[in-house]
Parts: sequence; C-alpha cells; structure tokens
Amino acid sequence: MAAMASLLNGERAVVVVFVTRVVVSLPPSLFCHGLALSLLALAALSLDVGADYFNSFPLFHTRPGVSSGILLGAVTLPTVMLSKLIQMGRAVSNEIEIEEFEHLTMQYWAASACCLGVIILLCMHISYPPSNVHSLILHSTWHAKFSLSCIVLYTALCCMSLGTISLTGFNTILKLLWMFCHGLAAVKLIQHLFNTFPSCASIGEALLVTSGLVLYLGDMLALTIAKSCRLLITEDVVRYGSKRSEIGVIIQGMLLGLLLFPVVFRFVLQIWEYFLTKASSQSRTHNEIWRSLLFFFCLGFSMIVIIPAWMEFVQDFHMHPLLWVLQFVFSEPVKRLSLCIYWVLVICVSVVRFYNISKNSKIERILLRKYYHLMAVLMFLPALVFQPKFLDLAFGVALGVFMALEIVRIWRLWPLGQLVHQFMTAFTDHRDSDILIVSHFSLLLGCALPIWMSSGYNDRPLVPFAGILSLGIGDTMASMVGHKYGVLRWSKSGKKTIEGTAAGITSVLATCSILLPLLASTGYIVTEHWFSLIVAVTVSGLLEAYTTQLDNAFIPLVFYSLLCL
Repeated sequence: MAAMASLLNGERAVVVVFVTRVVVSLPPSLFCHGLALSLLALAALSLDVGADYFNSFPLFHTRPGVSSGILLGAVTLPTVMLSKLIQMGRAVSNEIEIEEFEHLTMQYWAASACCLGVIILLCMHISYPPSNVHSLILHSTWHAKFSLSCIVLYTALCCMSLGTISLTGFNTILKLLWMFCHGLAAVKLIQHLFNTFPSCASIGEALLVTSGLVLYLGDMLALTIAKSCRLLITEDVVRYGSKRSEIGVIIQGMLLGLLLFPVVFRFVLQIWEYFLTKASSQSRTHNEIWRSLLFFFCLGFSMIVIIPAWMEFVQDFHMHPLLWVLQFVFSEPVKRLSLCIYWVLVICVSVVRFYNISKNSKIERILLRKYYHLMAVLMFLPALVFQPKFLDLAFGVALGVFMALEIVRIWRLWPLGQLVHQFMTAFTDHRDSDILIVSHFSLLLGCALPIWMSSGYNDRPLVPFAGILSLGIGDTMASMVGHKYGVLRWSKSGKKTIEGTAAGITSVLATCSILLPLLASTGYIVTEHWFSLIVAVTVSGLLEAYTTQLDNAFIPLVFYSLLCL
C-alpha cells in the first residue's frame, strides 16, 4: 500500500485520471493513437517515479522545491491534440476536409515525438547516474529499461498510424523522418533552455514549453516548404493542413520572429562589438546607448520588413500585413476601438492600484497576483462573447509586447530595461527568478491557447472559455477562499485546502450555468454535455490542488481537453 501511494501521489493520480478519461472516450478509429498515448504515459510515469528515488537529474538545473513533473509535462500536449481529434471526428464529412483531420493527426504524432525524444534523453541519463549514487543504479536502470520498452512499442504504433495518412507528396519514411526531427529538436531545445535559464523551470514545465515551441516552429517550416513546393513544382504535389486565417498567420509569424530574433541579434551584436576597440567607461556607456539603438532598429526592421515578407509568402494578403491589421480593426471601428479603450482603462487602473498595494501592503504575493486573474476575466470574457476574432489578434499583439519587453528586461537595454525589471519584480513569487519572469506569459497564454485552438470546427461552446474559467474564476476563488477559510489541507506539506478546491469547482460550475444561456441568446448552438463539464471542472480543480508545477500553464490545457470530449 505504501508503495502504491508512492507510485501514485496526488499529482500523478490526477494525471492518470485525465489520460484515462480521454482514452476511454476514443472511437475505434483512434484506438492506435490512444494505445500510443497510454504507452507514452507509462514511460513518463516510470521516469517520474524514478526521479523521486534518483532525487534529481543533474543534467538539468531545475527550479528548486518542486517535483520533476515529467508525467504531466509529457502527456499534456499529446492529450490536447488527441482530444481535438476526438472532437473533429464528430464532424460530418461535409463540415470538415480530410486534409484537416490528417494534418491534426500529424500534429498529434509530432507533439508525441517531441515528448518521446526528451523521455529517451532522460532514460539515457538515468541509466548512467553520477558515481555518488551507486546504490540507486539498479533501481533507476529498471525504470529506464521499462520506459524504453514502452518507447519501442510506441514507435511501432506510430509507424502503423503514419502509414495510413494519405497526405499527398509524403510517404511513410518522410513522415517518420519528420517526427524524428521534431524529437531531436526538442532534445536540443530543452538542453538549451536549461543551460540559458537555469533553475527557472521544472522538467515538466520545460518539456511543455519545448514541445509547444518545436511543434509551432515545425508547423511554420512545413507551411513554408509546402508553399515553396507548390510554387516551384505544381499546385497538387504537396498539400499541408487546411487553409489558414490571416490572423493565425500574423500571430504565428510575429511570435516565432520574436523568439528567433535574440539568436540573430546576438550574432549581429558580436559583429558590432568586434569592430569596437577597448575604451574608457564613458565610451562604454556611450556604446551601451548605441547597442540599444541597434537593438530597436533591428527589431523594427524584422517586424516591419522580414516577418511580413514571410506572411505574404504563405498567405495572399494583397497588401502589407500591418495595413491588413489596420483595415481589420477599422472594419468595425466603434466596437473594436471601444473595446481597446476599455482594455486600456482596465489595465491602467488595475496596474497602478496593484503596484501601489504590492509596495505598501502586507498582502501575500500569491493573493495579489490573483487580482490579475480577475482582471483577465473583466477584459477577455466580454470580448470573447462579442468580438472573438478581434480578441485572437489582441492576444497575439499582447504576447508579442510581453516578449519584446522581457528581452529588453533580460538584456537591461537602455532606457527601459531597468525600469521594466523594477516594475516586474514587484509581482514575482517563488516561481519566477531574476533571469526569467514567466507568470504573466503563463496567464496570458493560459487564456489565449484554448481560444486559438478552438478556431475551425467546434461543437462545444465552452471550449474557448477554458482558460478564462479555470484561471480567472476557478483558480482565483480557490486561492482566496482557501487562504481565508481553508482548514482541511490536501496534504501535510502542501498549502492547498479542500475548502478552496471546493470553492473553485463550485464557482466554475455556477459561472457555466450563467454563461451557457447567455451564449445561446447570442446565437451560439449550445451542445455542451454536463457530464463532460463536471468531470473537466473536477479534474482541473484537483490538479490545481495537487500540482507543484506552474498551474497557469497546465490547468487550462487539461480543462480544454476534457471539455472537448
């Protein structure tokens, strides 16, 4: 019994329930995918348990004080893709093209390949532990061998599934090579993340970020290759995915451009500094100013010239993408500009108020941060009901601004770097560090991702609201009620209380009971299944209670996946 309790602690038990719920909902046509996900979960679970005995992976400098999170990080993104496949499978044939379904299937296997690559890396690492832990070699090697056995079976299932996909121009060998590239890229990227930002994330958090970035970048690369093949060869040789919206292409190009920009700028900066001679401190200060000006010039050139060139290449805008954005905003000027003014007012009032409280009040930082969750509800909920397409674009712009400011803060670029750093550190907690501040990213992405992933076919009206409901309502009420009234704790070492979790679950269900009639009155076709909704709210609430990971990143995705069923 004690061994079973150690095997399935609170976080792992919730993740197992989450995966099991998705797998048992699979239609027979997706049995192979569900079996592969189960094998991936078993391999990750074995490594997660082994990490407790092994204590840590010295290869990675993880965030102190948290569990490894390997199981949660490995299964989240593949399970999201599988849930989306289940939802898409309910569409009748004339509502959805086969290319779109096969594209999502490729995305599922690509996401799984990213997680699989990192798991193989961990297996190799745990098989050869440092010399000071010889007593654990036998135990850790067993976990590694078990995980590798699951991986072998998983690979066989992947080959069988990819052989049935009929994307024109790609045979099974090329598809397997494409999956291998995803896994290799994930391994290289997660190593780079831990080397560049040590002690900023757990393995599970880094695995989720890594797999998401590789999947997003791989999609951008495949889209570019497919477009090039159609131009150079013929229109019918290569098809990739479904037709993209202009907003989706703009967001994808902008975000990936900002992610790749620091790498390119570092190279430009090395060339710049090569031609600079050693000088006095006054000259160095002068050079710092020129370095900042060079940064902003290169950033502006990338965002105005280079990235829009890619957007126009893969999508027929018939005008510069920035002009398209302006045309889109002013196509409904009263509604969209009014919404912008409303957002600016809410942000200004909230930020000034909360910043003053953070400096002068003794309120716990975690509670102060929950006020921003409520601010997200005030900002995003009305926009999602009445202006969903504009909200898609606004999320992308906001995330781009956050990324640019974080680059400025990390490099302390004149004149904003130090000011941004001082402002942001007023809202950090134990999950952030001076190297990297991620909480605002996780909150914004937690609200945005369910909305972005709901584009196209969607027969569950609450799915786009998954982030806003789980973070803005559930997580906030759980923290506030648990802090003020909580007595019964879920575990002796944790701070989460049963009263807080119950309040979070109840508040989300109450909000849904109000939101569904409102959506029906605005024209939405309400087909939400209350059983799936109750399971989704309960599982995500229990995950918030048990996990030590960055819950803003995981809870919305888990809630989204279960709502799709």
